[in-house]
Amino acid sequence: MTEQAENLTNKNNTSVTKEKSFDLEASVKAGRLLFNKLGQPQRVVAPMVDGSELGWRLISRRYGAQLCYSPMLHSRLFSQDKKFRDQYLCEMDGDPELDRPLIIQFCANDPDILLEAAKHVVGKCDAVDINFGCPQGIAKKGHYGSFLMEEWDLVYSLINKLATELGDQLPVTAKIRVFDDWSKSLDYAKLCLNAGAKFLTIHGRTREMKGQKTGLANWKLVKYLRENLPEGTVFISNGNILYPDDIERCIKDIGCDAVMSAEANLSNPGVFWTKSNDKEKLFPRVDKFMREYYDIVKSCKGTESKRCMKTHMFKALKTFLPYHTDVRAEIAKLTKNSSFEEIEKVIVMMENIVEEIFKKENIEELDEIKVGETQEWGGRYREVPYWRLQPFFRKVDGIEGKELVKGALEEIAEKTKQQKALLEGKKRKLQENEEDHQSKLQKVSI
Repeated sequence: MTEQAENLTNKNNTSVTKEKSFDLEASVKAGRLLFNKLGQPQRVVAPMVDGSELGWRLISRRYGAQLCYSPMLHSRLFSQDKKFRDQYLCEMDGDPELDRPLIIQFCANDPDILLEAAKHVVGKCDAVDINFGCPQGIAKKGHYGSFLMEEWDLVYSLINKLATELGDQLPVTAKIRVFDDWSKSLDYAKLCLNAGAKFLTIHGRTREMKGQKTGLANWKLVKYLRENLPEGTVFISNGNILYPDDIERCIKDIGCDAVMSAEANLSNPGVFWTKSNDKEKLFPRVDKFMREYYDIVKSCKGTESKRCMKTHMFKALKTFLPYHTDVRAEIAKLTKNSSFEEIEKVIVMMENIVEEIFKKENIEELDEIKVGETQEWGGRYREVPYWRLQPFFRKVDGIEGKELVKGALEEIAEKTKQQKALLEGKKRKLQENEEDHQSKLQKVSI
């Protein structure tokens, strides 16, 4: 991470007075109107530090993304430092002809500082999102992201400050993670809506599920939230997306309005391509994609898109580079000060390699995309040639992600069973209390 990771200051993180409680029905209606105004986007690029900057948003939009979030921005630095603002947002960011709809995300723990930061992006985006989901250690150190999950007064105040002060001028949305406790997760989501959030993005993983412990997002829990939040709530689901048909499956299974992708998008923006079965859009060739991306970055003003290009090359080429370590070595040499000519030399290397591959007589057979059988998790794996962009399956303790899915599914099934039992128990207790109350009322009336 960059200097954004410096500690945020928080003047009063223990108890925050709820200055205004929004009419939930009116707030939900306003969120729906905003969603409609943005064109009812279903495919969403997640906010990612060094990952969803202008250049990557533009290439993602070409491959089907309908709404993009900015990288998470540090609210205090953004509010106080013009140099910082100029580094992360240039005149092209949020351009109505290029980069809309756009939601700019901040991490924060001080409502007043957050408000000052948000005022700087009025007119540059369609809404501001507050990050309540980052689970990384730097978020714990800085006291933001998912490490505010237990501080509901502060969460409320952060959302409410923007919703009250900026209103329709700049709507506020929230991205949250879940608790293992389904009821607590629902109460948390409702609190965000009551505070004034117009959209809710639910990442179906807990704070502890990160890195080697990432596991599967719990769609059953996310669906429970969707079904128990007020009707009409703009609801975005985040987690468990590998291929375009997973987006359609998620919308159908959960009933969400839209699907957000982070890791899958970084590996292949074609994850958002649902318009056709065009192989060049679904799983673009690395040489053609990188040439297209290079041309976009070269056209971007400012320095941020170029700075992030090396990171994107490594992430998008993870299945290609093990076969061509010479390309990996050349990418590793690139720095933020490398010229576009130096970067293009690497692009040309890839173009020459893939051109030779496509001279093979049996290339049609070699270049085939093979679709597997439906898996327990509901989707299907693809066998994609290494010279095309595709999902990357991380390994945990040397075991590939595909092999870990079964255990993750069993764990989700067990937790779901436990939570349903708890919910039924609470429901019965409420019914018993109500029956007891009614019985007492009858005795009094007699």
